[in-house]
Amino acid sequence: MVTQTWRPWDATAQRLIRVDILRSRVHTHTPATGRRTVMATEQHVGAAKPCVDGGLVINLRDGMGRYGRNGAFAWLLRDPVPGRRGNDAAVAPDGALWAGTMRYDEAPGGGNLGRLAPDGTARETLPGVTVSNGIGWSPDGSLMYYVDSPRAVSTTAPRRRTRHPPTTPGEAPHGLRLRRAPELRDLYITTARTGEARPHPPAGSLLVLRTAGQGLPGVAFGG
Repeated sequence: MVTQTWRPWDATAQRLIRVDILRSRVHTHTPATGRRTVMATEQHVGAAKPCVDGGLVINLRDGMGRYGRNGAFAWLLRDPVPGRRGNDAAVAPDGALWAGTMRYDEAPGGGNLGRLAPDGTARETLPGVTVSNGIGWSPDGSLMYYVDSPRAVSTTAPRRRTRHPPTTPGEAPHGLRLRRAPELRDLYITTARTGEARPHPPAGSLLVLRTAGQGLPGVAFGG
């Protein structure tokens, strides 16, 4: 079973970061050297993001935590709910972590979206989510893009939320997460393989499309 998703380009370390969710692993890949690393996490891990000090902030089954550069782990926010786990997360232009949750059985409304500020202040921003996913921002930071996968895409401004209808099966490949790196022009595509009796051969693989377009630099947790 491979349930992986790629996360933003780590500009400081010049590497990609991805997670294998149900195997509780964080993988890194440095394209320039080919170096790869694997780190086991405390629990199922939905996302891993770089911190300003070189560590990693992660979205786990029971909340959000941090691995320091020396590998030491500490909880930042622990909120265990039986049958629920962390899923996608992203760092906002202000250095805060926005992290979502979902039910293991993907029951409608079983997850949420929350915000963890660099000072440790946390709040729930959106309850009743099914599969929290696809978090990003417009180039000027004024719009946040957010996906509740089975339902709709939401575009959120400080005082406005717009819901866009979900895609049909023919409009989007299943199980893809798209990020651009390392010069912000290559498009890395990961696939998931889980719950399939006869998965397609590339399922669970990492693919790359060279010079796909110009991407945007990411932000590390903490600013």
